[in-house]
This record gives sequence, C-alpha cells and structure tokens, in this order.
Amino acid sequence: MSVRTLVKSIQDIMRQDTGVDGDAQRISQLCWLFFLKIIDDQDKELELLRDDYRSPIPAKLQWRNWAADPEGITGEELQAFINNELFPTLKNLTASGQPGDRRRVVHDVFEDAYHYMKSGHLMRQVINKINGIDFNNLSERQHFGDIYEQILNDLQSAGNAGEYYTPRAVTAFMAQQIDPHPGETLFDPACGTGGFLSCALRHMRDHYVKRPEDEATMQNALRAVEKKPLPHMLCVTNMLLHGIEDPSFVRHDNTLARPYISWTKSEYVDIVLTNPPFGGREEDGIEANFPQRYRTRETADLFLALIIRLLKPGGRAAVVLPDGSLFGEGVKTRLKEHLMEECNLHTIVRLPNSVFRPYASIGTNLLFFEKGTPTTETWYWEHQVPEGQKAYSMTRPIRLEHLDDCAQWWGGPDGKGREGREEGPRAWKVTAEEIKARNYNLDIKNPHTVEEDHGDPEELLEDLNNAEAEIQAIRDQLKSILGEALTR
Repeated sequence: MSVRTLVKSIQDIMRQDTGVDGDAQRISQLCWLFFLKIIDDQDKELELLRDDYRSPIPAKLQWRNWAADPEGITGEELQAFINNELFPTLKNLTASGQPGDRRRVVHDVFEDAYHYMKSGHLMRQVINKINGIDFNNLSERQHFGDIYEQILNDLQSAGNAGEYYTPRAVTAFMAQQIDPHPGETLFDPACGTGGFLSCALRHMRDHYVKRPEDEATMQNALRAVEKKPLPHMLCVTNMLLHGIEDPSFVRHDNTLARPYISWTKSEYVDIVLTNPPFGGREEDGIEANFPQRYRTRETADLFLALIIRLLKPGGRAAVVLPDGSLFGEGVKTRLKEHLMEECNLHTIVRLPNSVFRPYASIGTNLLFFEKGTPTTETWYWEHQVPEGQKAYSMTRPIRLEHLDDCAQWWGGPDGKGREGREEGPRAWKVTAEEIKARNYNLDIKNPHTVEEDHGDPEELLEDLNNAEAEIQAIRDQLKSILGEALTR
C-alpha cells in the first residue's frame, strides 16, 4: 500500500469515530500520533549511533512499548491508557534546560494536544495503519513528506486554518532567491507549519551541506516561533520529518508579545523568511510593545517593524505582504519610509490574486530587502498566470517552475547578484525619489501594460440604449408575426 493510500485509509477510519469533529481535529489527532511514531523511529536510530543516548519519552510510553504490537491493548483499556497515563505524563514532562534535551519538544507538542477519538477499537486500527510507515526508511520518509504537505494543504477546510499555509512554490522560490547558507541564523517569526523552514533546509542540503559538521551548523542556526497550538504541533512534526534532531528551536509563543526594545543585538539574525498573518488584528495591548509611531493592531505591520529591527547589518529578508501594505497610509506610510531608510528594498514580486486560493482572493507581494543601506531604486516583477490558464486554483496551483522566468531575470545576463537587470514586459524599476514623491505608495502598476480602451462612457451608454431599442423592436415584430399566424 502506498503512503498516500495509507494516510487516506487512516482518515477514513477517523471519520467513523463520533469524537472527531471535522478536519482540524482529525489533523490534530493524526499529528500527535505521527509525532510519537516519528520520534520513536528516530530514537531507535540514535540509540544505535550513540551509546549515551536516552529517549525523552519514559519507556512505558514509547511507541514501541504500547502501540507497535498489532495485537496490543485496544478498546477501553487503550482509551484509559491514553487518557490517564500517556497524556498526563507527556503534558507534564519537565526538561533539564540543557541544549539538545528533547523532553522540551515533547512537552511543547503535548501541552495543547488533545485525544479526540472515543472508540478504542477504531484507535487501534489507526495505530496499526501508522505502524506501516518506517520513518527511518529514507525513501519512505521523503514520500511521506509529500503526503504530509498534502495534509497541510487540506487545512483550508479546517475553519481559519488556511491563514498559516503558504503555497510551497512561493516558499521554495523565496528560499531559493534568499539563498541561505549553513551557519546563517534564519528566523521565521510566524512560522505556521514550517513551510519556509523546510524549503530553506532543502535548499541548503541541495547546495551547501557536504559534511556532518555542515548539517549540525545548519540546524543550530534555525529560529522559529508560532503562537497557535495546531500549526506549532504540525511544524515540530514537520521538522522531525525533515531530519531535525532537536526541533525545540520552534517555540510556542507570540513573537509580538515581547516588547520591541527588549530584542538585543545578540538576538539579531542574518535571514528572515516569513509570511506574517495579515488581515487580522492582534489582541488588546500588543501594540503597546511597539514605539508610538508604529503602533497598530494590524498584525502584518507589527511584524514588518520587528523584522527591520531584528536583521543584522547586511542581513536579508523575504516577506509576503498584501496589496494593502503597499498603498496603505498612516502607520503603513511611516513603516515603508523606515524600511527604505534602513534597508535596500531591492525587489518586489507582484503576485496575482489567485495564488492564495482557496484561502483568499487577495493581491499579494514578495518583498526582498537587505539591512544596512538605504533604498536607491526598487525593481518590480509582475508574475502572471501561465498562458491558457485564467487563474490558479486548488486543482491547478502555482508551481515553482512558473517562477523560473523571474529567477532567470533576477541576476541579470551574468546570473550573478542583481547586476544587469533589464526592464521588459514583466519588469520595471522605480527610484526612491519617485516613491517618496508618491508618499511611499509602493502599489505601482506595470507601466508596460496597455490598459484596454473601453471608450467614452456617454457613447457607450448611448450605444447600449440603441441596442436595447433595437432588441425591443425585433421583439415587437416577432409578436406581430406570431399573432398573425395564430389568427389564420
């Protein structure tokens, strides 16, 4: 049975259980089960590699000792074990505080986890299905990684869950253009399910990780925060799945809840890759953590202010922002002025409204900037839906190859840096002086696009009236012909 078929069969079993209500609960239940199986498979591997390794999970609660036997505990006995022993113990697991102590990871995952299923017999069926996946088998793990991302993609039916899912083509493109290296501190302050992290890991492993020391250096430089329980759990599991031994760097917290001025130079980072939540409002009092000139309850604005602060000199960022952030005024204007004074906002990639469907039909933009030198000019690239396709959709989503033309244009003719870029049907540049004259309105349309001339409105209205009159005359004529025919 393929992993895709296996995961589908697990979801079908869960649908029979009266305790699981909807996709969000089903995914949450799947996630902590996968987490325990993945970490147990990793434990087995680490026990072979290290003589002093000890699992973060007490022996009785390890997957191998209560779940691995297909004829093991089931029914009410299984439910009692999960509710009375497994969850209470793992929720209250205390970490030593030492680097690499995976007990903190286990505690953080189970802190807000729940066991929704009511039937111990259905639960045993689910567990037995999960036992069919060997997470130490590299090809199986990689294949499951694709399935896992499909599970994340399914989140749009789980209420507002879609707010923390970014299309993988977008995250992969941003990681590709930012080009992180092992040892550079990489931070996602609103990491959701870990899409940017996983794409950055894949990019570094494909290009720069050659030795075990490179892998260790890369893993030690990752930073992430997620405030919501379900995406945090999904992110931690995602990191384990991507071979991260200690994903405790994924903190369950609200990045914005910390005072802006409390972030010190020792915490500044080389790279920020993120899609901060937008369109939402932060809870009362959060804005008071920020300087007066940046205070707002708009989440995306607060994140942008913080990202500018957290970048080291020479640090670089790629951030997803909605159209509203580009043309907005007030706090948004002050933020854009601050961004262009502190950073080189060198590129804005404009995406069509359909990229984030079905979650939202809103225009979005990818902002690329570097800390340390003010902006002198900003290049724009307009991404267009492939020819023959009206819009992106769930069945025909954006793919990384759709952004290849932008990647090829990015470095200019020599393909290095950003030298030699040329204007064209998709690309144009605007000077900082022009942007300042526009009161920092960055919502600049493609000047190479010729707007269709629909004609003079008064003439169009007259043509419409004439057409309607002509149609009415034809109707009257038809009625007359039919009337004569019926009287014969």
